[in-house]
Amino acid sequence: MSLFRNIVFTAMVAGLLSGLLLTVMQSLSTVPLILQAEVFENAGGEAGHSHDAAPAAGAAAPADHHHEEEAWAPADGFERFIYTAAANALSAIGFGLVLVAASEALGGFKGWRGGLMFGIAGFLAVSLAPGLGLPPELPGMPAAELGPRQIWWVSTAACTAVALGLLAYTRSAIFAALAIVLLVSPHLIGAPLPPSHETAVPLELHARFVNAVYATNLVFWALLGAACGMLRARFRAGEEASAGSAAKLVSR
Repeated sequence: MSLFRNIVFTAMVAGLLSGLLLTVMQSLSTVPLILQAEVFENAGGEAGHSHDAAPAAGAAAPADHHHEEEAWAPADGFERFIYTAAANALSAIGFGLVLVAASEALGGFKGWRGGLMFGIAGFLAVSLAPGLGLPPELPGMPAAELGPRQIWWVSTAACTAVALGLLAYTRSAIFAALAIVLLVSPHLIGAPLPPSHETAVPLELHARFVNAVYATNLVFWALLGAACGMLRARFRAGEEASAGSAAKLVSR
């Protein structure tokens, strides 16, 4: 029971810290770019009323011009920051639980450096590898149907995580070859693509957004992994001390 409690507590503390940092970084980097893209999205939607051309598939703008009641969204400023921070913290806690559980299955963290390596592996599997086929999108950009994109994303993340584990924890040439196949196969199959790539969002704005997302996610995963490794190592020392004391009492 103590082991489970320590694992959960480690993930919660590391997740809260890294989730809050991610929110601050997003408010300074990606959020301004999203607001700029919304200007182009709305401008493109308004222009669509003056001609009969069909809107780009997957674009969010057309749904906003049927004079229907818009869905609720947090107000800009402090309210949006709080909701974003809560969502990021919950996601970070979940990712932290996955990192700690995976590390325990593979022998445990070896301090903050081991946690950092796990965090970078998480960034590669969850952010970078899927992003090669499905890069982060700004509002107003076309996208394929959600279902196929989710399936491809989850499959790519899982294949990448397994491949990294095989490369790090096995020394067999067969497993190394299998890892390469797992790394490459999702990209050979290809991510689902939208029927059209037409968008009012400038390419330069999208490029800046993609770079900002990768940069913030790398810092997020690095902090999450290092914090999990440091906290888990301290808890493990306490667990070993308690186990040693219990063994001495039993021997008496």
